[in-house]
Amino acid sequence: MTGRRGTTLAVPVPAGEAFTPAQSSDIAKAIMQAERASGFVFSVYVGAADTDARSFAERLHGELSDSARSVLVMVDPVGRQLEVVTGSVVRRTLTNRQSALAAITMQAAFATGDLVRGIQGGLQQLAANARAPQLLHTDTP
Repeated sequence: MTGRRGTTLAVPVPAGEAFTPAQSSDIAKAIMQAERASGFVFSVYVGAADTDARSFAERLHGELSDSARSVLVMVDPVGRQLEVVTGSVVRRTLTNRQSALAAITMQAAFATGDLVRGIQGGLQQLAANARAPQLLHTDTP
């Protein structure tokens, strides 16, 4: 970020932490908003994948308490890997293509070095697409 006089401003990040407290709070808010908007559970993992990124993300997703109703976004910034894993119930409304488009949104922000904005945008897009369509007509009066 550049200040008014052209000086560069830096946000210190504690050793071993990927995000500042404010950034972590922003991601937590994005998760809550996604859950509220879609009715599904969202989780974000940022860190190194200890194996193949897809199998690692699937293993993390499987460990969630309600994996059928969950979406996991796994970001490995160093390995430049991104995976979106959806549960069986979520896949009824969120297609692979919609997940891929959200991944492209995230990757565009990641390419500029903005992990937080990428995660926020991806969660927003995933939640909007995962939301079950409202029924306009029912059989009961």
